[in-house]
Amino acid sequence: MKVIVIAGIVLIVVILFLIFRIATLVGILKGGEKRDGQSNQINALLLLIFIIVSGSVLLWYAYTKYDEYTLPVASEHGVITDNLFWVTTLITGFVFIITQALLFYFPFKYQYKEGRKAFFYPDNNMIEMLWTIIPAIALAILIFYGLTVWNDITDEAPQEAERIEILGHQFAWKLRYSGRDNLLGKHDYRLIMAENPVGVDFTDKNAFDDFSAGQMYVPKGRPVELRIRARDVLHSVFAPHFRLKMDAVPGMVTSFWFVPTKTTAEMRVETGNVNFNYEIACTEICGYGHFGMRMIVIVVEPKEFDQWKASQETLIQREPGLLKYVSEDLKELARIKSGLTDIQDKESESVSVAGSNK
Repeated sequence: MKVIVIAGIVLIVVILFLIFRIATLVGILKGGEKRDGQSNQINALLLLIFIIVSGSVLLWYAYTKYDEYTLPVASEHGVITDNLFWVTTLITGFVFIITQALLFYFPFKYQYKEGRKAFFYPDNNMIEMLWTIIPAIALAILIFYGLTVWNDITDEAPQEAERIEILGHQFAWKLRYSGRDNLLGKHDYRLIMAENPVGVDFTDKNAFDDFSAGQMYVPKGRPVELRIRARDVLHSVFAPHFRLKMDAVPGMVTSFWFVPTKTTAEMRVETGNVNFNYEIACTEICGYGHFGMRMIVIVVEPKEFDQWKASQETLIQREPGLLKYVSEDLKELARIKSGLTDIQDKESESVSVAGSNK
């Protein structure tokens, strides 16, 4: 059906072009006296047909396909962002429709007519002031409104926010969660290596309970702060259902916080898609593997998130060799805070029990 529609449009364009050419040739054969006038009339008519047909198709598509090109919103600030978008679209769209309608109507209304003379209208100070001042005021209001929203979501996150670091590299995302203290440890790009792929600075005691994850889990109804970095080239974090987009820039940290309002399970019911998943994609063309930078985001109830978070192994638990980067005076604290001591105690208990049984 799409092929048929495209072929039909091409055919209509070709027919209109041939009609125009035939009319031009007929005018030339008649002596050329009316050639310019006929061409002007045909162009004026085609412009009017074009604006009517294209405008009708645009309005039809915008109305009938709304649910297909508008994703459900799943964050608190997303509602505000959508409102800002539609207010801007309505104001600029109204101006666009009026100006384009006049732009295409005037060539038809003032098409060539023998004996007609152009009216010389040099200037009008009142009109000049109106079309300068009114757009300036409207744009200033929109920009101020948008800046307010932007400043809010990029400002410092609430104290209780879950803090997650997301690092983009060619070609994947890596995550680091703050542990029980809800404080992310420092990082240093010079510390990046195979056993420390995000460059965590283990001289900072806040890093002792940090942990990584392959999928992003976030709690519904709680603030979530993303601290965004890049390891090599420019990347961009994009989560459309949360209305979240922020560039990942090498050498600096950008941030963005939001509050999820719908769990993954709730969104699957709302969309009717049992396989639905929130996701983060890279929207910066960062190399040949750019297409593969996709990370699943799972939104769960706060209780379930707390259980999941408590069950995660810290970076030091997963790779005890990282203790060598901890200063001697902090190693015992690192063992305790990372949970490594608990594991060693359990192993010791297991050995004792085994020895007793023997």
